Amino acid sequence: MCNTKVLAFLVGIVYSLFVYFLFSGNTFEAECFSALILPILTLGYFCGAEKKSIYFIAFLVLYSISDLMVIVSDVFSDIVYYFVGNSLYILAYVALVIEISKSLNLKEMLKHYKFSILVLLLLDSFIAYSLLDVVDPYLDLGSEYFIEITYNISMLLILSLALLNYFHQESRKAFYLLIGAICIVFSEVLNVAYMYVSHQNLLSFLTITLALVGFFFLYQQTKLKYKKSNPMY
Repeated sequence: MCNTKVLAFLVGIVYSLFVYFLFSGNTFEAECFSALILPILTLGYFCGAEKKSIYFIAFLVLYSISDLMVIVSDVFSDIVYYFVGNSLYILAYVALVIEISKSLNLKEMLKHYKFSILVLLLLDSFIAYSLLDVVDPYLDLGSEYFIEITYNISMLLILSLALLNYFHQESRKAFYLLIGAICIVFSEVLNVAYMYVSHQNLLSFLTITLALVGFFFLYQQTKLKYKKSNPMY
């Protein structure tokens, strides 16, 4: 079972079943199959990665657990499912933020990319506000606002740090990491549109497909190394 080619084939089968059930109108079955994709990729990371990162493992495992919760969603009340599921996603994103930050020199970032950081902060603030504005009518508790804000910040931090990392490193590993971050963030934005604006199958399809592409690039970058020297400094 612990064969990367077999696992890749299994991902293809599960993804195909997700697409089939989604466009057949079986939403719950489609969600269950989509929830299996990352756990299989996680198993592939354990099997294929020579040098494993504890933070990347935490990202994969926490995200996988939250995904898998949909299969047993009937066991939980809506409020428990919301808080536990989203808290796990937040912790997963925090772990990925730490993983990306390991390769960054914050002093050098502040020294060379002040304007870029300012622009990213403004852009992140705008996106976070826009996403919160979309879900605002559906939030009842003050704690839900805290979860949504924290979720958006942790998610957008991944994209911002991945972009700064690419400016700094300019390597294939940094590029794969950036592509993965972009796909995940766009996937999250589409997911908000699917959940709160329009339950269109196309939006769900694009959400899962982008997430799959994002996870693929994040997995691929773990096989690469940064250049030892950086000519920028």
